[in-house]
Amino acid sequence: MLSEQDVPELFAYRSAYREPADFDTFWKGTLAETRAGQEASLDLTEVATGLETVDVFDAVLPGFAGHPVRAWLRMPRRRGGPLPAVVQFHGYGSGRGAPIDDLLWASAGYAHLLVDARGQGGAWAGGGATPDPVGSGPAHPGFLTRGIEDKDTYVYRRVFTDAVRAVDALRARTDLVDPERVAVVGPSQGGGIALAVAGLVPDLAAAHFQSPFLCDIRHATRLTSAEPYAEIVGYLAARRDLVEQTFDTLGYFDGLAFARRANAPAWFSAGLRDEVCPAVTAIAAYHAYAGQKELRLWEFNGHDAGGPEDLAIALGAFGALLKTSSHPLVQPSPAPTASSRKKEQ
Repeated sequence: MLSEQDVPELFAYRSAYREPADFDTFWKGTLAETRAGQEASLDLTEVATGLETVDVFDAVLPGFAGHPVRAWLRMPRRRGGPLPAVVQFHGYGSGRGAPIDDLLWASAGYAHLLVDARGQGGAWAGGGATPDPVGSGPAHPGFLTRGIEDKDTYVYRRVFTDAVRAVDALRARTDLVDPERVAVVGPSQGGGIALAVAGLVPDLAAAHFQSPFLCDIRHATRLTSAEPYAEIVGYLAARRDLVEQTFDTLGYFDGLAFARRANAPAWFSAGLRDEVCPAVTAIAAYHAYAGQKELRLWEFNGHDAGGPEDLAIALGAFGALLKTSSHPLVQPSPAPTASSRKKEQ
């Protein structure tokens, strides 16, 4: 159970994570190789939906190694020129879903690209449409340990690269979007992917990370026995000689390293009762984040991290930032206390 002392103690936490010395070299090389292989493009096919205010397009873009990645592009039907854009990444095991899902951002006036995570989409929320043509060695059921023997083969190397290329592809469509007003968002795994993109793409306009996954990974595996982190635990229980090798690989994909390189104004959120992505790991990423930032801790929420109320905060912040020249972000407030939380409510 939480006590009055828990929130300040959580907020004071600083991670012991140390990034690999060649982190930048690895990611610069990965992105350079992929970008050299194929130019950014976004092929669109309009989908009949019956919606009257939003147009939906089946989108295909070249990802890691040129592999095709699927997405939905949703846009307000009434538009007078290039729009601000939001690139969204989904939660673990999900996919881009159905054409009429996730209408929030398009309804608010944004070009909204919702991108598949390759090889996922078979668990919930309508599914995905992007396979992963790359195999792996032995892995625990799920996705988190696929190719984890080496950083070059690890599945999230491909997923994060796909995500960066999705931003590249959308920005290339200057007939539809303003490339200087592009934000990234996502919950859980999607928040972790968005955080990676924020660290790898230096000129994003804004970001929102809800209960971000893949942050302070080693500490997270010690704190929770819930899936998906339990996949790492299960894998290492069977492959006891690979503990350090496994965490060496994961060091190249930890959100804290990406946070240190990110400069877009960012909004973080976490539920203090989150057993999937412990709140302290989001707090660690928040502290590491190099750009201007705000953090909302939801005292009585879990992995939903405030749900629609938290999305409303992001919607208001993005509207002020991406649709006007004003900048709404203020300096981060001191560690939350019981009284300050009451005032926020």
